[in-house]
Amino acid sequence: MQERNLGRSGLKVSVVGLGCNNLGGRLDQTGAKAVVHKALDVGVTLFDTADIYGNRGGSETALGEILGERRKDIVLASKFGGPMDAAAKMKGGSRRYIMMAVEASLKRLKTDWIDLYQFHFPDTSTPIDETLRALDDLVRQGKVRYVGCSNQPAWRAVEAVWTARQAGVSGFASCQDEYSLLFRKPEADLIPAMTTYGLGLLPYYPLASGLLTGKYRRGDNLPPGTRFANNAALGPRYMTDKNWDRVEGLRAFAQARGKSMIELSFSWLASRPVVSSVIAGAMTPEQIEANISAASWALSETDLQEIDRITT
Repeated sequence: MQERNLGRSGLKVSVVGLGCNNLGGRLDQTGAKAVVHKALDVGVTLFDTADIYGNRGGSETALGEILGERRKDIVLASKFGGPMDAAAKMKGGSRRYIMMAVEASLKRLKTDWIDLYQFHFPDTSTPIDETLRALDDLVRQGKVRYVGCSNQPAWRAVEAVWTARQAGVSGFASCQDEYSLLFRKPEADLIPAMTTYGLGLLPYYPLASGLLTGKYRRGDNLPPGTRFANNAALGPRYMTDKNWDRVEGLRAFAQARGKSMIELSFSWLASRPVVSSVIAGAMTPEQIEANISAASWALSETDLQEIDRITT
């Protein structure tokens, strides 16, 4: 498994990471154990979860139970800031909340430290310097090794960089955001900002919630049990005429080269200089193997230009 540095930091992560949002929710403990063990066996080192995954705490709890002695072999990433109660009062980036949230995550994960602790969503009610100073205290205490952010607009990521520099505290090493062949919005401002300031990108939804798997066809009935069949809200967002045109063009491009849509999607992301690791979920050990092998296609400059023509 190829490894890359997380941005300009010294933290190395596998080029494909395991998104653990299915643990403690869609996957029972037996299924979760099979997926995690397969990921460990094939060299995945980045395991990405969040306190809100698995119905608030379920993913972290499942991962903590499964890892055991293998905890020391991985880069364990989690997130804070999303609502952890029905009233949405336990959330955000305040010092008070961060100090409570990290202790709860450490307990669920059965570990003394989190390798990458990520600010999950923007908090407009808390100054960024308060959030960064609290995170820096956790780094100094050894409870957190690196800090990152997720779902932050470009201007907030830049604000955090400059605030950390001015305050002399630990700054974000990475941003985790949606990015795929069908969602290239980060290229407008976030990715240029990340490139300038040396942040590593951890893209999620690499397959556009499944539309890039190749299992869907324009005008056909949705396959039973698939994500689009089970979640009506996804259709209007992804299944637009423009996206169908892109998918059909990408399918033809991949088939002409004897490759699958998944191979194209993962390898394209892996080709982006700003990408440190592609965050991919899995429901079965077989999907883990498919995700790993999918990122190995070395796309040529001509290939990349043709992909740009299809998708932009």
